[in-house]
Amino acid sequence: MPLVRIDTTLRLGPGQRRAAGDAVHRALVDTFKVPPDDRFQVIAGHGDEGLSIAPSYLGIDHGEDVVVVQITANAGRTVEMKRALFRRIADDLHAAVGVRREDVIVSLVEVAKENWSFGNGEAQYAT
Repeated sequence: MPLVRIDTTLRLGPGQRRAAGDAVHRALVDTFKVPPDDRFQVIAGHGDEGLSIAPSYLGIDHGEDVVVVQITANAGRTVEMKRALFRRIADDLHAAVGVRREDVIVSLVEVAKENWSFGNGEAQYAT
C-alpha cells in the first residue's frame, strides 16, 4: 500500500491535480506492480507561500510550478524499479498536466510492512 502525497501550486487547478494523482497511480501500478485498487492519495494545492523549493539544486533549475510527490511504500524494490518509477512519474506528469520534468520532485520513503494500519486500529501486515 503506497501512501502518496502530491503537493502543487494553486496554478494547477483541481482537474489538473486529479490528473496528476491518476498519473502517479498508473506509474506505481506499472513500475512497482501495485494492485490497481490500492490507491491512497492526499493531493493539495498551495499558494506561493505554501511551497519553498530551491530555485536550483544539483544543476536542475526549478520553475514556479513544482510538483512534489512523496510516496511511502513497503521496502524491497530494486534501484532499477525506483529509477523507472521516478522517470515514469516525471514523464507522465509532463504529458498529463504540462509540468516540466525538471519541476517534478519525488521522495520515496520505505517502511517495514508492520508499520501500516488499514483501519480498526490493527496492524494487518504484522506477523
